Amino acid sequence: MSMEAVARGCLAPAVLIVLLVAACCLAALPCQAGAGEGRAGNGPMDFDLPAQDLPKALERFSETSGMAILVDRELTRGRRSASVTGRLAPREALARLLAGTGLMAQHSEGRAFTVLPARVSSAPAGRNHGATTRWEQGSFAAALQGALGKALCGSPLTRPGAYRAALQLWIGPVGVVEHSRLLGPTGDLQRDAALVESLRGLTIDRAPPSSLPQPVTVLVVPEAAASMECNKWEGAAGA
Repeated sequence: MSMEAVARGCLAPAVLIVLLVAACCLAALPCQAGAGEGRAGNGPMDFDLPAQDLPKALERFSETSGMAILVDRELTRGRRSASVTGRLAPREALARLLAGTGLMAQHSEGRAFTVLPARVSSAPAGRNHGATTRWEQGSFAAALQGALGKALCGSPLTRPGAYRAALQLWIGPVGVVEHSRLLGPTGDLQRDAALVESLRGLTIDRAPPSSLPQPVTVLVVPEAAASMECNKWEGAAGA
């Protein structure tokens, strides 16, 4: 499923979270050594991302780095990324990717970034409400990444690695998924039904920030080594 297909959904999502839910599906757990050199943390890794439409570039960055990206869809519309080539830390690679777009990346705890308009602030860090909001959003993206990883890895039907899926989530004030919707078929009707069922009542360890528009659109992208980390959660409940 392409990013354009997501954009054509009848419920236009305000927020897109691009998640790698695969070999590194749990934000709190390191990838196994075989999942690729440099993937265990925030150390340097190889990037080869051409200049392209920004939504696709962020998707490719997430696939390569294993990082979750939280971004308002409207911010990416009509923008193109810069090319990123070489062995770089994810933070530096994302900064280069966003060069010239008027956007910036805010890293949070875990394996997550929030992409926001670039702006200079002279306010002290302790009093900067904008910085607090960015931290909250990035932290929530990391928590959502972990919850989705556990839920999807719990069944052979939904285990990531062989399919792409875009889903919209309506998340309640305490972090429980109250409703979910698959934006398009994955090519397997049983999987489609299982994806929606796996997210029913899913509990996220962190409540969504009040500034987060809903529904949230999650793009699950494939990864060749998806089965490795999922082995930890085979048969686990999604909630």
